[in-house]
This record gives sequence, C-alpha cells and structure tokens, in this order.
Amino acid sequence: MAESFITTNRFFDNKNYPRGFSRHGDFTIKEAQLLERYGYAFNELDLGKREPQTEVEKLFVAVCRGERAPATTEEKVWTKYLAKISRPKRFHTLSGGKPQIDSTEDYTDNDD
Repeated sequence: MAESFITTNRFFDNKNYPRGFSRHGDFTIKEAQLLERYGYAFNELDLGKREPQTEVEKLFVAVCRGERAPATTEEKVWTKYLAKISRPKRFHTLSGGKPQIDSTEDYTDNDD
C-alpha cells in the first residue's frame, strides 16, 4: 500500500461528521486515521475523478462498483463509511408514542 492511495489532502466530512471521524463513535481510531489520511483518494477513485494507478487501487475500484466483496482494511473502511452516510439517521424519543396534543390550545372560553 506504500505507493497506493497517495494524496496530500486530508479527508473530512463536515456534513456527516462535523466533529471528526474519531469523535463520532462509528469508527475505531485506526479506521478514523485511515479515512482522514487516505479518504480523499478513496473518494476520488470511487467517483471516477482519479484513475487507478496500482493493482490495489484497481481492486478498490472494483469493490466500489460492487464487482467484488471488500477484502482489505481500506476497502472495508470505505464500504463502512459509505454505509454509514447513506443510512437515515435514527431519531429516539423518551415518550415512546405519538406527540401529545397540548390541551391548553383547545380551550375555549364560554360565557353562558
């Protein structure tokens, strides 16, 4: 992997991970470091903005296209990242039911 995924740019996803990959809890420290260091190259290869230069990068592109299952750590981390950002966010409430109607809004003053 020494010659693969070479980039000088760090990868940040401020939309989905505004506090960084390592602080969010979806990724281990090693996975977060891989995404920050090589994520820019992963993204360019996935979007087709960059041509694969090595055999490792060609296999990575095949994983991105769904032609093969992820085998290396880089392929697994990128697949995990894509799965996390494409999944809808879960929303949890403490009430567990439908929102309750405020009874003060339905009050009418009757002067009989």
